Amino acid sequence: MKRYFKLLVFMVAFALLGSFTVKAADINLWHSSTLYKIEKRGVLRVGLNAGYMPFEMRSKTGRIIGFDVDIAKLMAKAMGVKLKLINTDWDGIIPSLITGKFDIIISGMTITQKRNLKVNFANPYFVVGQTILLNKKWAGKVKSYKDLNSPKFTITVMLGTTGDFAAKRFMPKAKIEEFQDEENAVMQVVQGRADAFVYDKPYNTIFYETKGKGKLVFLDKPFTYEPLGWAINKGDPDFLNWLNNFLRQIKHDGTYDRLYKKWFVNVKDWIKKVQ
Repeated sequence: MKRYFKLLVFMVAFALLGSFTVKAADINLWHSSTLYKIEKRGVLRVGLNAGYMPFEMRSKTGRIIGFDVDIAKLMAKAMGVKLKLINTDWDGIIPSLITGKFDIIISGMTITQKRNLKVNFANPYFVVGQTILLNKKWAGKVKSYKDLNSPKFTITVMLGTTGDFAAKRFMPKAKIEEFQDEENAVMQVVQGRADAFVYDKPYNTIFYETKGKGKLVFLDKPFTYEPLGWAINKGDPDFLNWLNNFLRQIKHDGTYDRLYKKWFVNVKDWIKKVQ
């Protein structure tokens, strides 16, 4: 009987020790979370590349505005912290996240398997696809991306974007010219120095409506499927959980729809601020 009692006491003690160990591990995981550090710091640092209408762009006064910026503001408010936007070159945005220059990338980033090897993504918050802005001299002659797969065509893209990847994948025979920003890339086509610009539909739609009519042909049917996601560093389940719950909330309480209408429907209300 005494032996049984000692065994029972040992088993209870072992179970309690295991419970304490698990709780300690959970606390250590939480203290290493980016979300915990944001709360302690009192600032949410967001990395983005201001040039992707209407997700993030600079106004005439130099302020960074857009759909992603409004989401970041709501995110910081929900956390009870201040917001700091850190504008970063696109080709260095993931390395900057990994080295801790900011906490999250909110910049219209397409979720790809290659990027997912380096960072984790929250659930997709938007879906886009690649489209083409074409020099008007090719009107009626070029009807899809397939027609551009020839050495006689020069295609411009923004370096390191999925437009860059798509052009190289679907139009490998064409001459691909890479630029650091969208504006320079698409203006090559407007000015006749290139034949086509490959980029996401939201940007191409707005550019065509505001600057491209009469100068460009818009092949507006997307030829790729690209979900966009917020990127964070790996090994951070608490932050990932918070972001997915935040996204679920704003998509069901009307907030997301209100922002979508503001930036993607009522374009005339803000376009003069950036042009």
